[in-house]
Amino acid sequence: MAAPRYKTLVDALASDIRAGRLAAGTRLPTHRGLAAREGIAVVTATRVYAELEAMGLVSREQGRGTFVRDIAVPAGHGIDLQVVATDAVDLNFNYPSLPGQADLLRQALRGLAGSGDLDSLLSYQPHRGRPQDRASIARHLRRRGLSPDLDQILVVNGAQHGLAVTVMATLGAGDVVAVDALTYPGFKVLAEAFRLDLEPIPVTPDGPDLDALAQVCARRPVRAIYTMPTLHNPLGRVMPADERTRLIEIARQHGSLLIEDASYAYLAEDPPPPLAATAPDITVHVTGLSKNLATGLRVGFVVAPAHLVPALERAVRATIWNTPALTTAIACGWLDDGTVDHLEARKRDDAKARQAIARQELAGLPLVGHPSSYFVWLPLPDDARADRLTATLARRHISVSTAEPFTTTTHTPQALRLALGSTDLDRLRTTLRTVRRVAVEDAYS
Repeated sequence: MAAPRYKTLVDALASDIRAGRLAAGTRLPTHRGLAAREGIAVVTATRVYAELEAMGLVSREQGRGTFVRDIAVPAGHGIDLQVVATDAVDLNFNYPSLPGQADLLRQALRGLAGSGDLDSLLSYQPHRGRPQDRASIARHLRRRGLSPDLDQILVVNGAQHGLAVTVMATLGAGDVVAVDALTYPGFKVLAEAFRLDLEPIPVTPDGPDLDALAQVCARRPVRAIYTMPTLHNPLGRVMPADERTRLIEIARQHGSLLIEDASYAYLAEDPPPPLAATAPDITVHVTGLSKNLATGLRVGFVVAPAHLVPALERAVRATIWNTPALTTAIACGWLDDGTVDHLEARKRDDAKARQAIARQELAGLPLVGHPSSYFVWLPLPDDARADRLTATLARRHISVSTAEPFTTTTHTPQALRLALGSTDLDRLRTTLRTVRRVAVEDAYS
């Protein structure tokens, strides 16, 4: 049996793209233009482009058209943790580390080995975490402006796991969740896995456009609002106190749950209080120790309204049973002895130094970011091609991310997100010089 006409066309276009006969960045005909050229219906042309997009060969940009992607940039780049060549500089993911952290781990392991508690750490633990560990976390959170009861705290396997159990416990397939038009890719992955309906909200210099959010909530049944009010990823913004107050008012008015992601909040000095401090009855607060301690130490915390805790506890049980007690014991020991506070202060200084280098080496380019953040956002001209620029940098052994993993709208802006925390300062400086040179030659010339 002959293949359907549109399948033949998909195969032909895919072959041309993979063979380089259609170069990266080529603007393809409009849907109507393709239909007229090939003698097919417009709806069939739309199906052709949808299949090519699903294959990672083209990208559709609202108001601009359909473009051939640079297939040298692998699918999932910027959202999936992929192997980076040993001689490459990773400006895609952050692994902020400081000298001496490995020694701290050695000391902690020796301390555990000599403790009388070691046998208990090898046993099953309560799903939400041991009471003494949750007490350590509560003391830590009080320094962040929160004062939860112990029964409102759950220990999880990192902030991403915290977000996952929050989604599992509070949302279902088809639920509408308001998110920033540019947001954390890890939440997009969860939305896809759990079939959530993401409603993008435009971003402003202070955070989400709250007028637009209010209009969406009036028009649609927004079950939850996912937000990063302190050190937004990828834009680095800190929402002012009055904007937080209004966000809470909108959530209360429309019965929406607030999911507050505070993974990078430790980097901001003297930010306004967390949403969970003002609205603990409607806010699930999620954070962890991956960024302020070490990415391999998968310990996170969820603070939730009491009525949601049983469902969250079941979600922890369904996914990991309990966070490994050995890593939790190490993390809580560091919370209690001041190690976490010390490392956070050093990392704030480290992030400031890296931001200063970025501002120096990328001077004149329209950077967006916080002065003590581990990343910057680099918007590109509308006629630039971020995937082509990413591929060019990859050939120079530099890994960066485009806007695509962060985008929740149908239109993907042309931009790069540069993570600054995964290489030493000297190499960061020389790498950013290369980024600037390539960007100027490719996008700003």
